[in-house]
Amino acid sequence: MRTFDSDALECLASIVEEGGFERAAVRLSITQSAVSQRLRALEAQVGTVLLVRSRPVKPTSAGRLLIKHAMQMRLLRADLETDLQDLTPGAGDTREEDRISIAINADSIATWALSALDPLVQAGLPLEIITDDQDFTHEWLREGQVLGCVTTLKQALRGCKVLPLGAMHYVAVASRTYAQSHCPQGLTPHNFRTIPYIAFNRKDDLPSEFVSRAFGLRRVTLGQRFVPSSEGQVRAALAGWGASVVPELRVRDLLDSGELVNLAPLVTLPVDLYWHCWNLDSDVIDRLTAALAGAAARALRAAV
Repeated sequence: MRTFDSDALECLASIVEEGGFERAAVRLSITQSAVSQRLRALEAQVGTVLLVRSRPVKPTSAGRLLIKHAMQMRLLRADLETDLQDLTPGAGDTREEDRISIAINADSIATWALSALDPLVQAGLPLEIITDDQDFTHEWLREGQVLGCVTTLKQALRGCKVLPLGAMHYVAVASRTYAQSHCPQGLTPHNFRTIPYIAFNRKDDLPSEFVSRAFGLRRVTLGQRFVPSSEGQVRAALAGWGASVVPELRVRDLLDSGELVNLAPLVTLPVDLYWHCWNLDSDVIDRLTAALAGAAARALRAAV
């Protein structure tokens, strides 16, 4: 069985994570020439190209396998560091390249997930959170670039285990002023096409799913404005940009104060969330799983 130089593996992972050779060199505190040399040596050992030299660079299939291996090595070091901390509190020096990466959808970050992870970060876990649409966070796990993700995918990925977290319930909202001027009766079958919807990005299909559910339609085409931030979507709705389909958790206080109006008070869109992670015996993974599951149980309704 072949063994690979840990510095070369970290170099490969850093190039992909940082988006290029120069930034990887800064992160690893080495020269850009040294980054190139380590990558060439690793490619020579494997016998194939590991990166597509695009902008940003992308790993090949072999590159993704080695990046996953590098992530697993980080996890082993993090587990070791945790055990050493238990034996000798205050000892240890976490390196930048040892950070543990997970993928979480933006709405979970904006509502319940950060409070779950806070104790782990305060205890010294070198955590990196990557955000994406909840329907696509699992792609980061599939490619081996994170050890776990919060996603809408129910089926466990190969080599992973899955835990239901509960359902995030979404509501359609707009500012009181906008609602009074453009949809005083709320969303109806007659006006939903004339209202612009504030979406996270082009992958975000929550507005169309909500309208389809509200009016029993199979497919709808909506006018959309894109704001790639959960906080930004709420601020845009408050500013009168249009309607936004957002977690009820996120806007509960604003609805109570009357700053936002629920445009369809009889309708909610439940989105079931799941935690996927590598199926490995790891204290770090166990702590992450317990923290996220506990916070989700308190914040989310049971998945259906």
